[in-house]
Amino acid sequence: MAVDDKTLTSEDSRAFEAGLDALETPARLPGPGPGAVFTRSVLPPLVAVAALIGLWQLAYSAELKPSYALPRPLDVLRTLSQTVRDGRAAEAISISVSRGVWGFLASVVVGTVLGLAMWQSRWLRAALGPFVSGLQSLPSVAWVPAAIIWFGLSDAAIYTVVLLGAVPSIAAGLLAGFDQVPPLLDKVGRVLGLGTIGRIRHVLLPAALPGYLAGLKQGWAFSWRSLMAAELITYSPALGIGLGQQLNIGRELNAMDLVIASIFLILMVGVAIELLVFAPLQRRVLRTRGLTVARSR
Repeated sequence: MAVDDKTLTSEDSRAFEAGLDALETPARLPGPGPGAVFTRSVLPPLVAVAALIGLWQLAYSAELKPSYALPRPLDVLRTLSQTVRDGRAAEAISISVSRGVWGFLASVVVGTVLGLAMWQSRWLRAALGPFVSGLQSLPSVAWVPAAIIWFGLSDAAIYTVVLLGAVPSIAAGLLAGFDQVPPLLDKVGRVLGLGTIGRIRHVLLPAALPGYLAGLKQGWAFSWRSLMAAELITYSPALGIGLGQQLNIGRELNAMDLVIASIFLILMVGVAIELLVFAPLQRRVLRTRGLTVARSR
């Protein structure tokens, strides 16, 4: 009987542990079908776009503005198609995205270093914190005249505007992420013998990743807007024609169809970066922390 009791106890223990493991395992729910995905994710923006085009056409038919100020949707579509066929759209997107990516990467380095320095030093945070917060509300276009005076009509002026627009958001996002980390985790890192760099790399930064990622996402939005503001003003044939310069050409030619087409391309690049880069990255971070339920494909 003693042996049977031990066997029963061992089996019960294994069953209990298996039950705990099952509780910790995320439930794999069946994924929605193609029809549900279309209805939930694809159809709403299509309806919104169709409604916007319909209102636009009604405004044109009602002659709320002269045709040169408010062209037909079909005229804008023709201009957009022409810029795609002759390669102007691809060239402008390539130039602007290249500038945006390099400017954003430089902003990530500078903003991360600034955020770490402010987190490490209370005095530095007290001294620079209000300015970092204030710079986030300063329109990026305000830096363009100063950047042109400093560097002339050059890529350096454009990248300066991008850095000044994006760095404060990235630094603030990193600080917000660190503020949300429980102090106990930092103490555990100290007990394990980790130095400052080791605690930041292995403990604090992974724990602060959701807030840091939010700062990176906002930093990209600021860098893209700053880039468009800089390109819109720093026009020079030597710089090439990015999306902002193409938008300015439409303004100078009083070609509203080109202006709207350029705005559409700028918007589409921003949407594409969000859907292809930041949205998947955010879902992955949340899933690894058990904040979302994994679905079977």
